[in-house]
Amino acid sequence: MRGQLDALLREERVFNPDPELVENSNIRAWMDDRGIEDYDELLEKARSEPEWFWDEMASELEWFRPYTRVLEWEPPHARWFTGGKFNITYNALDRHVMGPERNRVAYIWEGEDGSIRKLTYYDIYREVNRLANALKDMGVSRGDRVSIYLPMIPELPMAMLACARIGAVHSVVFSGFWAKAFRERAADAEAKVAITADAFYRRGKVIKLKETLDMVADEIPSLERVIVVDRMGEDVSMVKERDIYWNEAIDGMEDEYPCEELDPEDPLFILYTSGTTGKPKGVVHTHGGYAVGVSSTYRFVFDVKEQDIWWCLADIGWITGHSYIVYAPLIEGATSVIYEGAPDHPDPGRIWSMVERYGVSILYTAPTTVRLFMKYGDKWPEKYDLSTLRILGSVGEPINPEAWMWYYRTVGGGRCPIMDTWWQTETGMHIITPLPVTPMKPGSAGRPFPTIIADVVDDEGRSLRGSGGHLVIKSPWPAMFRTLFREPERYVEAYWSTFLGIYLSGDVARIDEDGYFWIQGREDDVLNVAGHRISTAEVESALVSHPDVVEAAVVGKPDILKGEEIAAFVTLRDTVEPTPRLKGVLREHVRKEIGPIASPAYIEFVEDLPKTRSGKIMRRVIKALVRGEDVGDVSTLSNPESVSILEDRVRTF
Repeated sequence: MRGQLDALLREERVFNPDPELVENSNIRAWMDDRGIEDYDELLEKARSEPEWFWDEMASELEWFRPYTRVLEWEPPHARWFTGGKFNITYNALDRHVMGPERNRVAYIWEGEDGSIRKLTYYDIYREVNRLANALKDMGVSRGDRVSIYLPMIPELPMAMLACARIGAVHSVVFSGFWAKAFRERAADAEAKVAITADAFYRRGKVIKLKETLDMVADEIPSLERVIVVDRMGEDVSMVKERDIYWNEAIDGMEDEYPCEELDPEDPLFILYTSGTTGKPKGVVHTHGGYAVGVSSTYRFVFDVKEQDIWWCLADIGWITGHSYIVYAPLIEGATSVIYEGAPDHPDPGRIWSMVERYGVSILYTAPTTVRLFMKYGDKWPEKYDLSTLRILGSVGEPINPEAWMWYYRTVGGGRCPIMDTWWQTETGMHIITPLPVTPMKPGSAGRPFPTIIADVVDDEGRSLRGSGGHLVIKSPWPAMFRTLFREPERYVEAYWSTFLGIYLSGDVARIDEDGYFWIQGREDDVLNVAGHRISTAEVESALVSHPDVVEAAVVGKPDILKGEEIAAFVTLRDTVEPTPRLKGVLREHVRKEIGPIASPAYIEFVEDLPKTRSGKIMRRVIKALVRGEDVGDVSTLSNPESVSILEDRVRTF
């Protein structure tokens, strides 16, 4: 990044948390027990004594054998809680079923077709043990990899837990990926067993998953067995001696299986990043540190209590689902909602009706989802009783201030603090985040979680304040990934070589005068307009701040004089007519919000933007179209038809 990134957009609003929520929060009680006056004092103490803090967090979990050291750190390699024996599944299930929580509901599952299942901790415990025994019977042992290719059904977390219980390494592949993406990941992991389903619902359509796996199963040399969940009762092809239905696999199996006592550094899972170019990276997380990191952040950031109903709208195929649908909620003994389908199907009231129906108190979703429901209008959330909500969360990308305000006022009624969390597949847990006790600034991720030393630096590694630069982390944390699967050199080169011993996130951010972090997007989402480096996220945020705009994607169009000009693709509210006059209004709006340098040279109104199945805008596709380049693989798009529409539009540039 040559020079400092121009940070042009400023947000001045501050919202203080409700005093009663602060007083009754988990973090307040924890600090009171240790004589810590306030959160600032905790941050200072934790930064100077990180091992004290993480020792305290680890003591909340059950260990087969106590660890002898909290941390061994030889950058870029960390070993946490060495000398101990541990299994994350014991903490997620066994310690609950041995006590009064055994019959507490762990998951409320709703299918897109309206079917409902409620599973207690004891239900899950027994099913996980049966599957663990079945996997052992299939020859799966400690360290073997199991690819899990399942939709959002309860068998997905149960499959993950069964693998962890026997010391196998699970690798979940997002069910929205097609055959090629599954083959690439399962073959790289050398999966011995795959677990899939016959089919599932998505927007009323039946998606045949087993059929997709069968297209490439023969191209995965390591694959020996395939377990099939009968979700839909579809007639699927079953390969003799390879394929077996889930119910048949666990039939007759004991519902007890003692947890394998593992080293805390034993691998728990491989999760492949969905990079837009190049070979996916197999991010490796471990049992001990990951469990400590996700459970402590969940407890403090979302203030989860026994009576709460938690709903994270992410897919378990991504890190958010791993950390905050499966492992952290189960470790903390929470009750979670899992939903199979699209949150706006069959109509935009689906998500809000479920909040009302189950009394959801904590809701965690992505800015893309927030903006989607902004587009549908206030009438949908206003039709339902959302009074049970007490905390909201945002994850996956920076949330623009206008979407933040809509979420805060329309969904949260102005009473629910928003936990705008920044973290990554590689970090495993929240890194920069508000807490219910901290003031909030719309669009800011707040300050680093206790012990985390994060910074924004220039190309020489010098700290920056007030302007954008590389977002880095200068301290180790328990849930940090340990390596890239079978690519240790790539692990060092990609993340730790730019600034020796310092983690390079690949994101751009700035830090304001209060120490709050403002995430501005990925480093490759930066425009160079007449020598000014401008974040695409800031221009997009300025556009979305106009009341007629729901969503915007901004890319650079090469220009012989300026280097790049700004091209914006904008979706409007359903009631707004796209007119040439509105383009001028939006250009002037951006001028006033940021400055003349950021005013888009090109604005196109579109009905939809190309998005991945996790809801993220695929900017590389838009960028390629604008530049007249090959768009590459678009198999991961949820709406591939949007590409040809955009292609027609850019011809007018």
